[in-house]
Amino acid sequence: MTRTIVVGMGRSGLGAARLLKQQNRDVVVFERGDNEALQHTSKSLTEEGIQVVLGQPLNLESFNAWREDLDAVVIGPGIPWDHPTLIQLRSEGVPVRSEMDLAWDALQQIPWIGITGTNGKTTVTHLLSHVLEASGLRAPMGGNMGLSAAELAHQIGSGAAPPPDWLVMELSSYQIEAAPAVAPKIGIWTTLTPDHLERHGSLEAYRAIKRGLLERSEYALFNADDPDLRQQRSSWDCGTWVSSEGARPDGQPADLWIDEEGMVRNNASRLFAADALAMPGHHNRQNLLLVTAAALEVGLSPQQIADALRTFPGVPHRLEHLGTLAGASVYNDSKATNYDAAEVGLRAVQEPAVVLAGGQTKQGDASGWLKQLHTKACCLILFGAGANELASLAKAAGYPGELLQCQELESAVSLAATAVQRHQASSLLLSPACASFDQYPDFEARGEHFRSLIQPLLNVT
Repeated sequence: MTRTIVVGMGRSGLGAARLLKQQNRDVVVFERGDNEALQHTSKSLTEEGIQVVLGQPLNLESFNAWREDLDAVVIGPGIPWDHPTLIQLRSEGVPVRSEMDLAWDALQQIPWIGITGTNGKTTVTHLLSHVLEASGLRAPMGGNMGLSAAELAHQIGSGAAPPPDWLVMELSSYQIEAAPAVAPKIGIWTTLTPDHLERHGSLEAYRAIKRGLLERSEYALFNADDPDLRQQRSSWDCGTWVSSEGARPDGQPADLWIDEEGMVRNNASRLFAADALAMPGHHNRQNLLLVTAAALEVGLSPQQIADALRTFPGVPHRLEHLGTLAGASVYNDSKATNYDAAEVGLRAVQEPAVVLAGGQTKQGDASGWLKQLHTKACCLILFGAGANELASLAKAAGYPGELLQCQELESAVSLAATAVQRHQASSLLLSPACASFDQYPDFEARGEHFRSLIQPLLNVT
């Protein structure tokens, strides 16, 4: 009997293993780690008839015992598509597939809305799924957040979830790169700024991956307010462009925009007031327009869209309002894992702000973030592995506010609580500008820890 090996026991790997098992494949999961949590998960998989090998690194030797009847290797987005071991396996004729590619095979009969971009994609995914579901459609979300695409396919295939009308899928550059067959009915591109360059090598390579998804989409939607997308506009002969800046951003006509009276409108009519969405920040007006354009394409009425926007609760870990502390509004923006996202978070809050940042630093241009710190932050508290590097950047840029450093988020929160009172701050913002992997498995875990630390201090006067 032939066998498929799934590499990694993250969300994507677990979804892929269960989906393959459902398709009557013989599945083995390789996982390089070995701890109590992984052993617990391993036990569950074994009970489902899936073999697990813990402490198994991704090298050729690991595959030796399985080579005779190996029909494919499946990887999640955390593993580079061009990993030397995978290149070698391909050269020997072993098919290497991604979890997303597997899911597309199982789900392509359902129309996909594929959402990509450096920043904004998580908010657009949550908001669009909410708008469609509030209007009576089944439109679960997944992919790069929430349920993995393969887990969604597994649930739908098993009957545990009803067949959807639409799938709202957040797609990262890693996932798109490894799943060139994915062709959404509607493709949405939110923004493009340098990110993941350590993986993709150059901005051009990163851009080309995202562009591929939109080129394969039946209906392509673009944010005309994004400088990089705006520069590309002449190279697209089709697509719908939205702008929160008005009818002619940069002299090019928008298809959907917000007018001077704050109304969302298109060439035919005014649709509804933009303040139907209560989330703060200029970037959320762009997100609102992208969601509206997609929902109109799906077939919803302006009234249905506006009603649904009014009931949107917000996105966890993305400028999530947690309450007040000594008169300051407290925001969890743990999703801001790069400088551009953290800059957007800073723009959206009321100054003076006490800002918590730090973690595992990424390549990128910090100048916009540093500029916002100058105007918005009265106190910058840095924690984690990147604290020294960020402190050097802030000092070199002449940051005029108070600058504090510590090791852990716990200490940072305690410093922030007193800083809010000392500076009579209007906002307290966790917006790390860094990945979380120095101290946490993901940005969600970091955000949850922040929430648990700040909760007892809220509404203290």
